[in-house]
Amino acid sequence: MTSALSDPVAVLDELRAALPGRVETDPGLLEAFTSDRSGHQSGGVPAAVVYPKSIDEVQTLCRIASSTGTPLVTRGAGTGLAGGAIAGPGEIALSTRDMDQIVEISPENRLAVVQPGILNGDLNRVLARQGLWWAPDPASRDISTVGGNIAMNAGGLLCAKYGVTREAVLALKVVLADGRLISVGHRTVKGVTGYDLCALMIGSEGTLGIIVECTLKLLPVVTGRIVTIGAFFGSVEDAADAASAITKAGHVPAIMELMDDRTLEYVGRFTGEDLLGRGSAFLLVQCDGTDAGQTAQDVADIVRSSGGIPELTADPAASERLVDLRRQAFPSLEAVGTLLVEDIAVPRDRMSEAFAAIRALEKRYGLSIPTTCHAGDGNLHPTFAFQGDIVPEPVWAAASELFSLALELGGTLSGEHGIGLLKRRWLADELGPDQFELQQQIKAVFDPANLLNPGKVFPPTNT
Repeated sequence: MTSALSDPVAVLDELRAALPGRVETDPGLLEAFTSDRSGHQSGGVPAAVVYPKSIDEVQTLCRIASSTGTPLVTRGAGTGLAGGAIAGPGEIALSTRDMDQIVEISPENRLAVVQPGILNGDLNRVLARQGLWWAPDPASRDISTVGGNIAMNAGGLLCAKYGVTREAVLALKVVLADGRLISVGHRTVKGVTGYDLCALMIGSEGTLGIIVECTLKLLPVVTGRIVTIGAFFGSVEDAADAASAITKAGHVPAIMELMDDRTLEYVGRFTGEDLLGRGSAFLLVQCDGTDAGQTAQDVADIVRSSGGIPELTADPAASERLVDLRRQAFPSLEAVGTLLVEDIAVPRDRMSEAFAAIRALEKRYGLSIPTTCHAGDGNLHPTFAFQGDIVPEPVWAAASELFSLALELGGTLSGEHGIGLLKRRWLADELGPDQFELQQQIKAVFDPANLLNPGKVFPPTNT
């Protein structure tokens, strides 16, 4: 990790003079910035947290950090699951909390311009008044920021039909490590001038630049009925095969989620329902739009032919009850200990193989690995629960095999959570040596002194 200036007091004095009222050093506040929802914690508190309100203030902060050799860690709401936005000793945490304004909404162009700190859910509540919405829909949408969604290329329940965050961003303003401001992407629908640096910034986890303004692609609010199918199966492999069959038949549900028997056990214990008495896996499918009714009937037929027992409803309250079963997965696991939530993705026709391999891992390591899945896009979340703050070695060993499994099945280490701290040791396995080196070179072009989120994504370096 890059070393900070030998006199951190002088750095803080300079920051306070340049950014009065924006610099905080309260010990309790600093402690909050040493962890995120991954359960991982840094080795100590950052030197300060800075709360800029404007692009100019972000530029000022970056110029001071660059001139003093002080690392910067940008953080939105801290909802990440890969340890990608936690700050440690000698670092300054840059919080986007106070950069939460909507700059513009243009229905004619179906776009909005916003600051990065606005919450995803808050933005969509405003957009709904004009019949518009921003499609990215991570589970943390009500508490995660738009800038954080972009920095991680966040996913969620609606990706198969409406895309991940990258498909919903037109342009960005980005402050580089030395304080320069660049604009990448286009306000227009089309634009092919030069390399696509906007796409490069999306999912870069704060390692290339600091996102300070976002031009977002909007969609009209979906009209028509919403029809939901909840189906229990005798095995998770049968449920996964049913999901693949739904996709093969040409259907694109808004939501298609899968929970295995381990997850059902925890959710049942958490909610007081006997879910395992109904089956060993649960498939949730939700259809929207003008053809939702017919699509749902077709999906229900596929479920039955795959051995599932579907419950189909267009009643909003009944639909919400079915969807809520899936929403309780993470809280039910959080209730039993610290979580390591993994995030592999595999081709959709190989989901059943992935579930079977996870069962084999459980037996080999003597672990329970409850697994949920965004079955519409093949993104699995095998989850390890343990006590304390240190991940046990058997869990790391099983996770390592899990990542190898994903790659063997033609998949990836991460579908939506990113690399951060938790997966950096395996990144080269997926990229290969040439691409791994090339990506590090790209990092060095944007951030030659390695000041932006150092040690995340790539192993720590000293410069």
